[in-house]
Amino acid sequence: MQAEITAVAFDLFDRQGFECTTINQIAAEAGLSRSSFFRYFATKEDVVLLGVEERGLVLRDALAGRPADETPWQALRQALNAIIGFNVENPERALRLSRMMVDTPSLQGRQLQRQNSWQRLLAPELARRLAIPPTDTADPRPRALASAALGCYDAALTVWRDCDGTADLAALLDQAMSVLTG
Repeated sequence: MQAEITAVAFDLFDRQGFECTTINQIAAEAGLSRSSFFRYFATKEDVVLLGVEERGLVLRDALAGRPADETPWQALRQALNAIIGFNVENPERALRLSRMMVDTPSLQGRQLQRQNSWQRLLAPELARRLAIPPTDTADPRPRALASAALGCYDAALTVWRDCDGTADLAALLDQAMSVLTG
C-alpha cells in the first residue's frame, strides 16, 4: 500500500507542488481516510523519503562487502554503485525526487539528516579499514571520508539532475571523486 500512496502523492506533488498538497488530498486520492494514511506514513515528508534509510543500510553493507585490499576511498566509490543503481533503475522517479528535494525547504532539512545518518552508518567500517581502534571515537577521519564521498555523490547527482538524467551518473561520480585524489 505504501507504493500506491507514494505514486498518488508524487502525482499530486507534480501537479500542485509539495507544499500545496495536503495529507487529506493524498489520502482521498489513494482511497484512504486520513487516519489510514498515518498507518503507513508519519508525515508527508516520509512519503517522499520512503526508502532513503534503507538505502543507507544498503550502502553500509556494500562498503562492508568490499575487498580488504581496497583503500577506504576506493571501497566507498565502489559501494556507492549500490546507490547509483536505485537512480538508474527508475530515473524518472529519481529525477522527480531530486528536484523535489531541491525545490522544497522542508525536505532540504531531511536531506541533511540523511547525510548525517549515512555518515554514522559508514564511519565504523571506515574506521576499521583505517585501523582505528573501536574505542577511539575522537578520530574525525572516518566521518571526513564518508562526508567527502557523500558530497561527491550529491555533486554528481546534481549534475545528473540538471541534465535530466542524460549523463552517466557513475561517470559523474568518478569525476567528482577523482578531483579529491588527483
